[in-house]
Amino acid sequence: MQELLALWSANVKERQIHPLLALAAFNLDFLCIHPFRDGNGRTSRLLLLLQSYHAGLEVGRYISLERLIEDNKERYYETLEHCSQGWHQGKHDPWPFINHILFILKTAYTEFERRVGETAEPRGAKAEHVRQTVVQQIDEFRLADIEHLCPGVGREWIRRTLSRMRVAGELTRHGHGAGARWRLTGKNKGID
Repeated sequence: MQELLALWSANVKERQIHPLLALAAFNLDFLCIHPFRDGNGRTSRLLLLLQSYHAGLEVGRYISLERLIEDNKERYYETLEHCSQGWHQGKHDPWPFINHILFILKTAYTEFERRVGETAEPRGAKAEHVRQTVVQQIDEFRLADIEHLCPGVGREWIRRTLSRMRVAGELTRHGHGAGARWRLTGKNKGID
């Protein structure tokens, strides 16, 4: 275990091996060493999570790696058994286990991306964001200025919001097209 930890520390400092490969290989070595009488599997999964944080992979904070391993436990145990054969003689093939850990991490990121995509903005959030940005303008501004201050909001959405505010008497427009300049009306600047 001391040698394994020393090799891990050296790799973290020197980055001789990509952190993803190193953490998967560390996990396999830990399971083959089997340092505890009981709980080696659980400990290895906790170490996997900790090492993924050290490698800059934060997905384990949001998606349970343990659950994903449990969901794929047949394949996990098959690859572990296959890859541990010949380990004590240094004649094992770690790649199926490494690939399985990479599969688990990829699955976690895919699930995280799907969940983030399902989180919709509340209705009217973009319009309110544009409106608040416009109200904070002191001088004349262009549509491009608001577009720059509201990344992620499309030009057409900004254009519609500005038009609604003009119809409501909150804005005045000077000019047309890309060169048009907008200004808050006096009542919106705190001037009555």
